[in-house]
Amino acid sequence: MPEVGAGTPLVVRTTELAGAAADTPLLDLLPADDPVAWVRRGEGLIGWGVAARVRTSGLGRFDAAEAWWREALASAVVRDEVGVPGTGLVAFGSFGFADEPGDSVLVVPRVVVGQRRQGGRTRRWVTVVGSGQLPPGELPEPASPPLAPRGLRYADGALDGAQWATAVEDAVRRIADGQLEKVVLARDLIAQADGPVDVRWPLQRLAASYSGCWTYHVDGLVGATPEMLVRRERGLVTSRVLAGTIRRTGDDQHDLALAGALARSSKDLEEHEYAVRSVAESLAPHCSSMNVPEAPFVLHLPNVMHLATDVTGVLNTPSHEGTGALALAASLHPSAAVGGTPTGAALAAIRELEHMPRGRYAGPVGWIDADGDGEWGLALRCGRVEGDRVRLFAGCGIVAGSQAEAELAEAQAKLVPVRDALSA
Repeated sequence: MPEVGAGTPLVVRTTELAGAAADTPLLDLLPADDPVAWVRRGEGLIGWGVAARVRTSGLGRFDAAEAWWREALASAVVRDEVGVPGTGLVAFGSFGFADEPGDSVLVVPRVVVGQRRQGGRTRRWVTVVGSGQLPPGELPEPASPPLAPRGLRYADGALDGAQWATAVEDAVRRIADGQLEKVVLARDLIAQADGPVDVRWPLQRLAASYSGCWTYHVDGLVGATPEMLVRRERGLVTSRVLAGTIRRTGDDQHDLALAGALARSSKDLEEHEYAVRSVAESLAPHCSSMNVPEAPFVLHLPNVMHLATDVTGVLNTPSHEGTGALALAASLHPSAAVGGTPTGAALAAIRELEHMPRGRYAGPVGWIDADGDGEWGLALRCGRVEGDRVRLFAGCGIVAGSQAEAELAEAQAKLVPVRDALSA
C-alpha cells in the first residue's frame, strides 16, 4: 500500500549540471536521509529523500508496483531538459524473492543525481521532485562522510556451516533421484555492531573494491551485484547471466589456470546452461530477435571468477506497455541463476532446505524511468541493514556434480565482499 505521496501529483524537473557540480563522485554526495544508489564505474544514479513510495507484497507484488508507477506517471508534471535514460521521473525498487510474503518497495526520491558517458563526453544531471529542495542546476555540498561500524561481531544465521553442507548433500540426492536438475541454496550470516550502521559506509567501499559490479542500496538492502537481470534502453534488452564459480587465489598465473579449468568444467557448464536457457526462454516472447552466445566467457572479479553470458534482444514493440524494464524483470524472475530448474521443484526445495526467509535477497533491484527504460540486477553479494544489525547472504547453484565442501567454500567466498566492506 502507498505510504508516501499517495494521490499527490509529482512535479519533476531535470536540469544538466556542469563545472564544480559535476566533479564530486556520485556516492560522496549522498546524505544519510533515505539514500538510494545504483552505480557502476562511477556512472549511474543516486538519490535521497522520499517524494513517493509504495510497498507491495505477495504473488501480485510486481503487478501492484507497476500499477502504482503508471498512476504516478499519469498525473506527474515533468520538465526534462536532458532527455536520456534515467532523467525525468525515476523510481528505485527492491523486490522480494519469494511470492510469500514477498515484501517489496518502489520509491521516488526527492532528489536524483545521474551520470553517464554519452557521445564521448560525461553528462551529469539533477532531478528534483517537488519544490523547496534545490535550485535548478545546483547541488548541495558533499555530505559528511560516514563512519565505520563499531565493534562488529559475526554469528551464523539460520544454519551453521555443517548444517548447510548437509542441506547441500540433501539437494544433490534429490537431483540424483530426478526430482529436479538444479537448485540454488543460500545461507545467511549475522553481523552485530555496537551502534546503528550507516549504509553509506559499505556502499562506498563496495563501489571502490568492485567497480565492475552494480553497487546498489534501496531501503536497507546494500550490495554489489555482478549479475544484470535485465537492462532496457530504447527498445534493446540485455541480460548478463552468471552461473558457475571458482574462488581466486591472488596468484595471477594460478588464477588463469583456474579460469581455464572453470571454462572446461562439465559441472559448471551444466549449471550455467540451465541459467542461460531460463533467461532466453523468458525473454523470447518479448523480442523480435535475440542473440544467445553458444559459449560463456569467464568474468574476473576481485574475489571469484564466474562463467558469464550476455543475452541480448530487440523488443517486439518500442512501446513500454508490458515491456518496461520492471515488467521484463518480473517476467524473468526467478531465473535458474537464483532459483533452479524446474522452477517449481527448485523453489520447493529452497523452502524446505534453507530454513530461512530470503526477504529481498536474490530478488530484482534497480530502477525504472518514465519511458520504461531501466536496469534491474539480482540482489546478490548483499546485506540487509537494520539498525545495528546486518544480515549477509550468499548462495550457490547445486547440480548433480556438486560437492558440499566445495559449495560451502564458494558460499564463504561470496560473503567476503560485504564482510570486507563493513570492516573499518
